[in-house]
Amino acid sequence: MSLQPKLTRFNQNVLSKYQIYNGIFMTLPFDTITKTGVLLPLFHETCKKGFDSGDNPTVIVDTFFKKYQARRSDSSKIDLLFRFIQYIERQVVLFDAIEDAAFPIVNNMEGIGTLRSLKESAAAEGKLDKLRQYLEEFKVRIVLTAHPTQFYPGAVLGIITDLTEAIKQNDLLRINDLLAQLGKTPFFKHEKPTPYDEAVSLIWYLENVFYESFGTIYDYIQQNIFDGQHIDNEIINIGFWPGGDRDGNPFVTPEITVKVATRLHETIIKNYHKDVRKLKRKLTFQGVEARVSKIESELYKKILNEKSTLTLDGFVSELKEIKQIIIDKHQSLYVTEITSLLNKLHLFGFHFSSLDIRQDSRVHHSIFTSMINSMIENGSKDIPANYHDLSEKEQVKLLSEVKGTVDLSLIKDEETLKALYTIKALKSIQETNGELAANRYIISNNQTTLHVMQLFAMLKLVAFQDDLTVDVGPLFETITDLENAHLVMEELYTNPAYAKHLKARGNKQTIMLGFSDGTKDGGYLMANWAIYKAKERLTAISRKYDITVIFFDGRGGPPARGGGKTHNFYASLGPTIEDKEVQLTIQGQTISSNFGTLDSSQYNLEQLISSGIYNSLSDTDLRMLPENRVVMDNLAKLSYQAYVDFKNHPKFISYLEHMSTLKYYAKTNIGSRPSKRGKAEGLVFEDLRAIPFVGSWSQLKQNVPGFFGVGTALKHYEDAGEFEKAQNLFKTSSFFKTLIENSMMSLSKSFFDLTKYMSDDPEYGAFWNVIHTEYVTTKRLILKLTGYTELMEEEPSGKASIKVRESIVLPLLTIQQFALKQIQELEKAEVKDTALIAVYEKLVTRSLFGNINASRNSA
Repeated sequence: MSLQPKLTRFNQNVLSKYQIYNGIFMTLPFDTITKTGVLLPLFHETCKKGFDSGDNPTVIVDTFFKKYQARRSDSSKIDLLFRFIQYIERQVVLFDAIEDAAFPIVNNMEGIGTLRSLKESAAAEGKLDKLRQYLEEFKVRIVLTAHPTQFYPGAVLGIITDLTEAIKQNDLLRINDLLAQLGKTPFFKHEKPTPYDEAVSLIWYLENVFYESFGTIYDYIQQNIFDGQHIDNEIINIGFWPGGDRDGNPFVTPEITVKVATRLHETIIKNYHKDVRKLKRKLTFQGVEARVSKIESELYKKILNEKSTLTLDGFVSELKEIKQIIIDKHQSLYVTEITSLLNKLHLFGFHFSSLDIRQDSRVHHSIFTSMINSMIENGSKDIPANYHDLSEKEQVKLLSEVKGTVDLSLIKDEETLKALYTIKALKSIQETNGELAANRYIISNNQTTLHVMQLFAMLKLVAFQDDLTVDVGPLFETITDLENAHLVMEELYTNPAYAKHLKARGNKQTIMLGFSDGTKDGGYLMANWAIYKAKERLTAISRKYDITVIFFDGRGGPPARGGGKTHNFYASLGPTIEDKEVQLTIQGQTISSNFGTLDSSQYNLEQLISSGIYNSLSDTDLRMLPENRVVMDNLAKLSYQAYVDFKNHPKFISYLEHMSTLKYYAKTNIGSRPSKRGKAEGLVFEDLRAIPFVGSWSQLKQNVPGFFGVGTALKHYEDAGEFEKAQNLFKTSSFFKTLIENSMMSLSKSFFDLTKYMSDDPEYGAFWNVIHTEYVTTKRLILKLTGYTELMEEEPSGKASIKVRESIVLPLLTIQQFALKQIQELEKAEVKDTALIAVYEKLVTRSLFGNINASRNSA
């Protein structure tokens, strides 16, 4: 049977079902739901017609109440708006569940970018040996982060999972019950989660999704590409940040780090125990039954924290022996299941996921200074008394060769002790769960060689001495730091002590590059181009010293933070960028939307694996042509200047502070981290975290970080009569094409009619018009560049999904802007009604949830 077009599959399996099940939800026998369900479509229609007519949110809300609910009191009106918010939140959940259920139908699970497609292409071109050779070295690591963009509490995530399954089975009675449960389940978290709470929430995905999807993918590769032979390389693995990421989060303590590592260990043991119990029901043969029972018993002891003799190596060895007996004496019955469990042991060990530690270089500098001051004061022979008088170069040399230990009992500063005990925790986790459990330390905001050496010395002095089993990973973020990154790395590569350390680590160096702060600092085009060029320079310098560089991309959900169709980025890189491994952060909504089900997890992981391998199998040279580099460089510089001028606008910070939802992010209780880095009272741009920064533009439906400057840069070529140069770049550069296509997603999610009223504001009108003009210019010229008649023309199902989601939350956005406007008016009064302001502020905060969840990758 031929496959229908993707848009048709979406309309039949997502849109139609949503309309049916939303109708069921509207008729549930709850008084508040029924009334809300009747009034919300009327409010939605009022919003739609109002914006079409050029009305502002205040007029739209007033029109609705005058026309349909004129007798309501002011407090009753606000109550209804809160009920609208609650209802829309649940509509978003329903749509999420339906889209998740339809995922394997809408997406071709064996189409382009899947492992089956990759294998068949390689076989057809006579490149299977080359594919096997590459898979023996290539790795994909997704790193789950604790960044707060997941607005669903655990109970709601559970309902989504159950609802998705019920929808797949068309179980109407179960669906009805779950919709009723959804109607009664609160969405709001009254207290901020702890870092441990965040870790537990994400471990749910490891336990219920990744354990199975990783295993399925690895089994497929082994059976279908390697003909059942063992592969030394695990190919896919998981990194984990909750409980280890201390950057800007004072609540992550050494105790939390150890507790999270313990929870990861306990969870993988429970998963193994479940699998062994299933095996025990099947392996009821002489010579193996008792041995399987013994493994089960030892795993159960571990679950109960009782003394067990079972080690990882022992577990693997015993399973291999059982497998051989099955092959030799029992006609290989159930041997596939044993192999599958062996593969999971290979993938997850006794640690499940590798816990990364991360801290800011500025904090490290303060901690390091405190530590050595204490050592000097107490007469340490390991650090000279004149250390602070040495030049930076001399300090680097000294720290690279430092030996000895630091006595932590002599240090009094609490923050310094926390940081140093985290290093000790790193060592103890390795001793308990194996080195892979925690063997990487990321230095965010890394600027100099000294920043790396300060950590290098601390690791050795505090816990590791001469056997440093930890990879130090500098994270380069700002445009300036990206430009200087290769110089920092060359200093490290030519440092004898550091070179010796790298040799012991297999001559591999992890370098992290931050899209989020790069975009915040330099705008969309420049950030992406700066990272691309930095990767080229870092590849060249690493190859010069025979080092394999591993790029770890700090990506967020939306295109503005390196998100969007990320696999397209990896498929667009040429031979000038090292591609032995693909590593990227996955966070918040992106975890649940791209990897939240077995189907979506498997599909998106396969896309990542294929995108990384595609370049090596393809005969196409993807390196950028010299004439294209000139155009790309010029576009990046032009857009950068436009963005910097915009960022330096006198109203930039003030606009975010007074006209957006920025300050309300801290009130949502979705993450354990503070919403900004510094302690300054006012809003300081440098202290702004990328998530609330990008998210606030998304809530305004202006999505500035995903497009600002692109239009200005393209217009330069149009005005100069050289637009064909930009068009040629789009046609011939996969990298630039991916950038533009992802920017189109940001533009598609923009809706300037929502905030059009701001154009008349005496203080912010001119600033709003700057943004709107750039939006109009960018949209017009991107369509001209691509030859499309509408945005996202080549992704009709993605565009349709965005359209439905934006339609669902249109009333929510209207309520949010209405509430913000009321707050602004109330703040101007001589005598402020603080109680009413608080009510409207709550309305704004509550409206954040549905908007973020509906966008799926807006922060």
